[in-house]
Amino acid sequence: MRIYTRSGDKGTTSLIYGQRVKKHDLRVEAYGTCDEANSMVGMGRSHLADVSFEGKDQVVESLHRVQTILFHVGAELATPADKEVMWKLKKEHIEELEKQIDAWDEELAELKNFILPSGHPSAAALHVARTIVRRAERTAVALRETEEVEIDLVVSYLNRLSDYLFVAARYVNQKAGGEELPLNTDV
Repeated sequence: MRIYTRSGDKGTTSLIYGQRVKKHDLRVEAYGTCDEANSMVGMGRSHLADVSFEGKDQVVESLHRVQTILFHVGAELATPADKEVMWKLKKEHIEELEKQIDAWDEELAELKNFILPSGHPSAAALHVARTIVRRAERTAVALRETEEVEIDLVVSYLNRLSDYLFVAARYVNQKAGGEELPLNTDV
C-alpha cells in the first residue's frame, strides 16, 4: 500500500466512507486537531521512558488508553452525519477519565494558585496536549452548531480529557520530580 495517493493535491480529502470535503472543513479541522493532541500525548508518554516512579506503568497504560480512544474520537468526527459510526464513544469512556482524575487528584498537593505549564518534559508535553484538546473541543462545538451531527459525547469527552491531561501533568510532575511553577502575579 502506498502512503501517498495524490487525491488531496487539489485541497480536498476523504471522510470515512469516501465523501470528499475541503481540507479546511470543520470536520477535518476537528479530527485533525484530535490527531495533533494524540501525537502530543504520545510525546508525553515517550518522555516517561527513562524515568522511574511508583505507579509509572499505570500512568503509561492510562495515556495509551487515552490515545486509543482519542483516535476513535477522530474517526467519529470523520464520519459523515448520514453514515454509521464504526466505533462510537460511550459515556463509560468519560466516566473512566473522571475516575482517573479523582484518583490522581487525591495524591496531589492542593492547588492554591494558577500554575504555568512546565516541569518534567512529560508534564510539559501533557500541558501542550491539554491546550490542543481544548482547541479540538472548540472546533467540535463549532461543527455541532453548523451541521446536524450527534457529537455531544465527543464534546463532553474532549472537555473531560483536557481536565484529565491537566491533572496527569501535575501528577507526572510530582512523581517524576518536575517543578510546578506558580503564576507570578507581580508583573
